[in-house]
Amino acid sequence: MSQRPPRITILASFSGAGGVERMLVNLMQGLADQGRDLDLLTIRTTSPHLDALPPGVRRIDLGARHSLGAVAALARHLRAERPPVLLAAKDRAGRAAVLARRLAGVPTPIVMRIGTNLSAALAGRHPLVRRLRTAAVRRSWRGIDHIIAVSAGVAADTVEVAHYPPTRISVIRNPVVTPTLSARAALPCPHPWLDAQAQQQAPVILGAGRLERQKDFPTLLRAFARLRAGRRCRLLLLGEGAWRERLLAEAAALGVADDLDLPGFQANPYPCLGRAALFVLSSAWEGSPNVLTEAMALGTPVVATDCPSGPREILADGRFGPLVPVGDAPALAAAMAQVLDHPPPADKLKAAVAAYHADTSAAAYAALLDAVAAGLPPPATDN
Repeated sequence: MSQRPPRITILASFSGAGGVERMLVNLMQGLADQGRDLDLLTIRTTSPHLDALPPGVRRIDLGARHSLGAVAALARHLRAERPPVLLAAKDRAGRAAVLARRLAGVPTPIVMRIGTNLSAALAGRHPLVRRLRTAAVRRSWRGIDHIIAVSAGVAADTVEVAHYPPTRISVIRNPVVTPTLSARAALPCPHPWLDAQAQQQAPVILGAGRLERQKDFPTLLRAFARLRAGRRCRLLLLGEGAWRERLLAEAAALGVADDLDLPGFQANPYPCLGRAALFVLSSAWEGSPNVLTEAMALGTPVVATDCPSGPREILADGRFGPLVPVGDAPALAAAMAQVLDHPPPADKLKAAVAAYHADTSAAAYAALLDAVAAGLPPPATDN
């Protein structure tokens, strides 16, 4: 009888409706489809994505609202269960795992997933904050046995900022393209602007993500206003966040309020994403933007800022969609007009994101975690 592969334990905070939580559910589904046994240790449990966990995942709530508050409970779990490997979903979870392992006195190796470009995220902060944050990262990440970066740009940034050994970093693409993506996109679309007849009169440009600084929707609004001055079109921004009122006020000031809608968080954004005439990523920084990948997987034309990091890799240096400088509204407007006038073939966009299929990503995660658990060199990753 063949030996069952080792159980995989994942530590994560499910604190919202963001892309990280959705990707973790996709990853767990992919691992479960491969017959893997999974434990999910949760620090917070306020995400709607928890409802989509695959059957069979053993969920263990650590009873804490913050990563540091979960250290004692996590140490007890590590001491009692002695998992062969622990995957920490984010930086804070990774730091908590290092402290908990030390407290528990167990040898469980820790693998941490890094999904953002740290130097770009800190660029707008006070110099003292940047120095303190960088010092904390360099100190705490010494206890991480291996890092999974979601893009080559994130990997390079991790080496530079954290002084982390490049031999202990693997790039594995996010498990974005799931078997259910196309089916979910084919469901009825809730927004009247995306009706086929309505789009003949006014094609819809779509943005999606939290309404906050990182996504830089004000630049997208200014670009849209320039585009709208010369042609009929509309803008939909899916998501919620603290910048909602600011964006509505700016749209009114730009004279495009009647052609903007902010319908809020969508549990299933894919009918909108698959029917939009154009998806625009206006972010100031990313790790590997999932919604850009999903748009391409659905055949929707895209434009993106050349932000650190991820869009340049996904778009193959601009082969599959224009890349424009961050914060440059005139360049963004020109790129949007170009793609609306000359959209690329849908099949070309779908083929470009093959490495982001959930089964491909989950297989790479499983192989790496098994190698780390066994004390073996991690397998080479070519995706």
